[in-house]
Amino acid sequence: MATEMRNIRVMMVDDEPLIRKAVSMEMNSRGAEVECHSGDFSTEMRRVEMVDTFASGPSLMAALETAERPDYVLVDMEFQGEPTGGLLITQRLHERYPDVRIIIFSGRFDNPLPSEERRPQRVIEIGRVVMEALRLGASAFVSKNAAGGFSIENILRAIACLERGEECYFNYPVMMTLKEAAGHYFTLVGRTDCLELTPAERTLLLLEAAGCTASEIANKLEESDKSIQERQKDLSRRFDIVNKSAARVAKALSLGLVNPEDIKFLPRN
Repeated sequence: MATEMRNIRVMMVDDEPLIRKAVSMEMNSRGAEVECHSGDFSTEMRRVEMVDTFASGPSLMAALETAERPDYVLVDMEFQGEPTGGLLITQRLHERYPDVRIIIFSGRFDNPLPSEERRPQRVIEIGRVVMEALRLGASAFVSKNAAGGFSIENILRAIACLERGEECYFNYPVMMTLKEAAGHYFTLVGRTDCLELTPAERTLLLLEAAGCTASEIANKLEESDKSIQERQKDLSRRFDIVNKSAARVAKALSLGLVNPEDIKFLPRN
């Protein structure tokens, strides 16, 4: 008699309580199943169950210290206004539990609308974040957005694909963004004018050049220290350099993105 295959266990971390509730209720109430390999060339249906949800990375990591390991964790990318907060969760989760598959569950990677401001740059930035998430341990990218309302079909499709042995899965909106990002990369590679700075980014670099710390910049711009640090990291990723103030300023100067005459140095105390 064949042994019944155990359920596929899923956890989720997202700071939106309605999203957590909707995903959990739909996945468990409908008895969702996916087709999985069960040895040789045979397949078998396995139930997918949401075993727990969490509002933050620390609460997820604390629970995993004692809870039975899930097979998958759905990770939101944006946390409390931090556009790439999910990257840190992905990194820590993969480093501590490498056998747990990570699915990034976010609408931030959908193809930007034609009318969206700085659209080409946005596409390139999305591509960079997706590649960074892959490097840190993510296995799949699924959009929260669905025609006709919320649906877990894309989540189930990602799990089924990974259970068949695929290394990565991208649903259609993410794939279209990556395709366009790759096209921009090959078109613009080698050019120094493909990088653009917003006025806020240029101000940040000028304050760094003047000698301000991240905390001082945050005070001057009336932002949080964490927000400034994330923007500094994002600039370093876009410049493809180490995450150091001197390196960012030097790169910006070398590309002509910052005018040396605009730099005002802080006086010595």
